[in-house]
Amino acid sequence: MDAEDDITKVWDLAEKIGFCMLTTQTGADLRARPMSAYAERMENAVYFLTDGASHKDEEIASCPNVCLAFADPKGQKYVSLPGTAEMQNDREKIRELWATPAKAWWDSPDDPSIRILKVTPNFAEFWDSPGTVMSYIKMAAAAVGSSRPDMGENVKVTM
Repeated sequence: MDAEDDITKVWDLAEKIGFCMLTTQTGADLRARPMSAYAERMENAVYFLTDGASHKDEEIASCPNVCLAFADPKGQKYVSLPGTAEMQNDREKIRELWATPAKAWWDSPDDPSIRILKVTPNFAEFWDSPGTVMSYIKMAAAAVGSSRPDMGENVKVTM
């Protein structure tokens, strides 16, 4: 694969998986929480709807470096997207991203407490294995043999 194919693969996996763990820094500690992601490959950004009263805005103001970890354990597909985060109050973008999952947290896209969290990835790393069953078979074969198992692709790419 060339770099452009690798970047396409990163976006395809992020879009397909859809949810990720957002890791921020709070003082000397790291904090991760699950978030519904809106991957926008043409903008080289991942967006989230979040609440203005959450602690994410304080954490990001203090340290904008974050990491998004997407995982599809059944398919053995994973993406790590370290990047720079910023909080926005773009009401038009909020309406654009509004979807059914947001209704669990807010009544409408016009709720004044909704904010946008935008993450611009710096680079990405992905793991794309042939699936759980095949991975176990390959690991078992390698355990009784003398070679390491081929667990699929592991690629680092600059975004």
